[in-house]
Amino acid sequence: MDNMPNTEYFNFKQAMRYLGIQSYTGLKDLINAGLPISIVGKSKKIKKTDIDKFMKVHTVVTTTGKNKHEENL
Repeated sequence: MDNMPNTEYFNFKQAMRYLGIQSYTGLKDLINAGLPISIVGKSKKIKKTDIDKFMKVHTVVTTTGKNKHEENL
């Protein structure tokens, strides 16, 4: 990641850049799906290692070319 801060905690904009997503809606979807955030006062931060763990847990391995979510559509 170019120009990513060398920090353990990201603000939402930094987390979006790290994840490669463009909208706050996409980030909110991940938070609603269980991505942990830390709130101190009015400051909201996302821990880099929590992002990595969340993405690892939500990785879908396909064997038929479709993931289970796609099969139910």
